[in-house]
Amino acid sequence: MIRAAIATVLALLALPAQAIEIQDVTSPGGIRAWLVEDDSIPFVALDIQFRGGASMDAADKRGAVNLMTSLLEEGAGRRDTTQFAQAVEDLGAQLSFRAGDDTVSVGFRALTETRDEAGDLLAQALAQPRFDEDALNRVRAQVQAVIRSEATDPGSIAAKEMARQAWGDHPYATSINGTADSVAGLNRQDLVAAKNRVLARDRVVVGAAGDISAEDLGLLLDRILGGLPQDATAPLPDQADLQLTGGTTVIDWDSPQTVVSFAGPGIAIDDPDYFAAYVADHILGGGGFSSRLMAEIREKRGLTYGVGTALATGLYGQTWQGGMSGSNATTAEAVDLIRAEWARMSEGVTERELTDAKTYLTGEYPLRFDGNGRIASILAGMQLIGFPIDYIDTRNDRVEAVTAEDVARVAGRLLDPEALRFVLVGRPEGIADDAATN
Repeated sequence: MIRAAIATVLALLALPAQAIEIQDVTSPGGIRAWLVEDDSIPFVALDIQFRGGASMDAADKRGAVNLMTSLLEEGAGRRDTTQFAQAVEDLGAQLSFRAGDDTVSVGFRALTETRDEAGDLLAQALAQPRFDEDALNRVRAQVQAVIRSEATDPGSIAAKEMARQAWGDHPYATSINGTADSVAGLNRQDLVAAKNRVLARDRVVVGAAGDISAEDLGLLLDRILGGLPQDATAPLPDQADLQLTGGTTVIDWDSPQTVVSFAGPGIAIDDPDYFAAYVADHILGGGGFSSRLMAEIREKRGLTYGVGTALATGLYGQTWQGGMSGSNATTAEAVDLIRAEWARMSEGVTERELTDAKTYLTGEYPLRFDGNGRIASILAGMQLIGFPIDYIDTRNDRVEAVTAEDVARVAGRLLDPEALRFVLVGRPEGIADDAATN
């Protein structure tokens, strides 16, 4: 089986993404999924995404969706935590549950011969979680340990402060983990309410890949999701209003280095300029050692081990953001260089930069399809975003169509150095905190 799995991965790597055929499947119960059928290995992977995610927390119950999600594998139906884990293991299956800002993600991996029994276990986890008191207290303690750890991590501190300034009263502004106080106050009733706010059939998208026909997938979906309510008990979140202003926030931290987080306005993934921004980001800071920021800040001046940028494209709000860390004595110079490169992008890019970026971005794309689990995840993500079913066939064409003029235009639209907010955690020399005046 191991040799067969390796052969399948190598075959996928050798094929362009266009070779993947996606079927649009609707179950007898009306649940829709996208499927890539592949019978070369006798197992199937599902990626099930529930829209809303931790952003569906009730206003005074922050952290409830995250805690609820963490408890879905801690017993269901008549099985307690140990019995449920043993039942999953006996079938050779894998179930995973994760909360994010935008979705609650459920992963399912099962052998063909045991997928129905594994599907029954997942159905129980989603529709009949136990939320036993001992499991609740144990997992709550784990979450609180994470919260304490984040409070002493400069990177987490910077990220939380940036989110607070960016998103105001939207759930994006606070951690999905909640606070020590909010998590301490959560009880079983709160977790049941959180489940009902998120886990419903009207919120679900599904990607599937592996040894299963469209007909059998429909039956499996109804088996897994049929016990959930049709409608969630709360509406999806509103779009977030980006509230970042340009300037610098300094959070005092006793360290020889400063952690630097920076962010400005981003772009929605369905914006006509998205692919121009995607290419621009690779050139600016997303392309590792080939990016402008790495060249100017690390290679030429040695001010950091690494600096990078990314388009943060949440379903309800977007930023163009980046980060690095460096010596307190040289942070001011690095910040000035970031602002300068932010501004320089609107002056245009060279044909060599553009060609290199497009060659990398189109060449690495097929490598993402390296197994059923990854394929299922991509299919679910495409539906979540609203991409058409032929997106895989056209994605590289969209990258190739980006021109230098497109890059300059989107940079001029979004990369305003005066709108760039820096959050610095450390004791940077020569930089004052101006957050109070913005």
